[in-house]
Amino acid sequence: MWADQRNRWEVFQRDLVPSRERIKYENLLLKTNYVTSEEAAREYHAKTDANEVRYLYVPYYAVSDSASSPTDDQLEEYYEKNKERYKTEEARGIKFVSFPVTPSAKDSADAKADMESIAKDLQETKEDSSYASSNADTQEGAFATYNPSNLPQSIKSEDLREGNVIGPFLDGNAYKVIKVTAVTKDTVFNARASHILIRWENETDAAKKAAKEKARNILKDIKAGASFEDKAREFGTDGTARVGGDLGWFSSGKMVKPFEEAVFSAKKEGLLNDVVETSFGYHLIKVTNVKTNDAYKLAIVDRLIGPSNETINEAYRNAETFAAELSGVQQFEERAKQQGYRVEEEAELRSTDRRVGASGDARQVVQWAFRDAAVGDVSEVFDLQAEYMVAVLTSKTEKGYKTLESVKDQIMPLVRKDIKAAQIVEKLKSQSGTLDEIAQKYGEHAKVYTSSDLKLANANLGPAGTEPKAAGVAYSLENGKRSAPVVGENGVFIIEVQNKTIAPELNDYTTYRSELEQKIMNNSGFSIAEAIKEKAKIEDKRYKFF
Repeated sequence: MWADQRNRWEVFQRDLVPSRERIKYENLLLKTNYVTSEEAAREYHAKTDANEVRYLYVPYYAVSDSASSPTDDQLEEYYEKNKERYKTEEARGIKFVSFPVTPSAKDSADAKADMESIAKDLQETKEDSSYASSNADTQEGAFATYNPSNLPQSIKSEDLREGNVIGPFLDGNAYKVIKVTAVTKDTVFNARASHILIRWENETDAAKKAAKEKARNILKDIKAGASFEDKAREFGTDGTARVGGDLGWFSSGKMVKPFEEAVFSAKKEGLLNDVVETSFGYHLIKVTNVKTNDAYKLAIVDRLIGPSNETINEAYRNAETFAAELSGVQQFEERAKQQGYRVEEEAELRSTDRRVGASGDARQVVQWAFRDAAVGDVSEVFDLQAEYMVAVLTSKTEKGYKTLESVKDQIMPLVRKDIKAAQIVEKLKSQSGTLDEIAQKYGEHAKVYTSSDLKLANANLGPAGTEPKAAGVAYSLENGKRSAPVVGENGVFIIEVQNKTIAPELNDYTTYRSELEQKIMNNSGFSIAEAIKEKAKIEDKRYKFF
């Protein structure tokens, strides 16, 4: 213990100076961030200038995919122009099959049989506390005092008899046995109730009177036979409405005073005769359990249902049989299909990754992929605690640029969009007349819309979504002018400016300057770290060791 604390202290001392130097270095860079008055003014106008426009919009789906298939030359041209988008760190691709280690039906039956024996022993023992503590898989709450507000949900009120043993019963992934060791009295009272909260719209006497009248009318309906729960779902204004107003059990001191007094003074279960006013509004209250200070000492023994050695061994044998004399991606996939296993894929593992798919810690798989494997190699059986895994290496990507072949599926829709845009633009240029006339000549997919409050800051064009380029073109036009076809994110536009309103200049743009500075500050820390990493020329080879 002392040695561990000493080690942590020494690590803290060792790291203190370099960490402070790093903080000072970053602060020096952060303090160089500056927003000019012109930039602040530009931000102000982007958020406040308004532009009323009419625009013709032709979405890209107006041209079918079959009519816009890219050629290999077009794909390559796009790749070369946008190559910087496809920079990558060193990566590996794998396909894998998992063999979960999950309890069998026999494992569950064995656990239940074990708990049946424990139920008999717990019935006979006089040392409930020590027996529960020494036999429970979950120590917390193995022997404790409970009240109605925190009793395990699996216990029914009729089971709460001193000396009674309940179970074994299934609770999640465990079997449980519970013994009621003693029934006592607590110093704290608990009660259970449901309510319907009717809030007033404002603090005026008229609003409160209207809310009270509404609450009493609902109360009248319930007294006449209407369902309290249905009325709660219909009129309730808090989170309990969806569960029929049920507040569950609560102890004294947990609710606002008028509400608590009304519930805790009730002598019988049922609907209270009048509404109750609190600072939240008017409450209709149904007492489902009157106050009680009963408490119960419970001994709880649980047994988690886990896989037996036989089950674990069977999962391992299945994985080992699958991996035997297996080589190459194709053979891997064929055998998985023959034996009915699902093949999963991780296309871009990084050397620092710890997880593979939905598995837990699969660091050993990542190490194998980077340190030992060649493309087509099939791994040994990896033991990942809750599962076994067999993997095949499908690709190796070195640091630099992804190949055209590896990103072709990503590039294809982008190039296809460019082809569609060119076809739509060409067709629109051949038309003349008003926007409505051009839309009619173009065909069913061309529509004319109006935007009465287009702003540069959000660039929203209704059904077309966010279109920064189209919004920028709109703000470059004078009132009454029309643009040429504009290629946007989701389609092609022709824009007519109806009325552009420029907000008046301000004497002080401090608010907008502060917003921009905060944005820059939020991004700077990450940018500094990335710049240091890029310029440091350090190769991360930790995967060779851990």
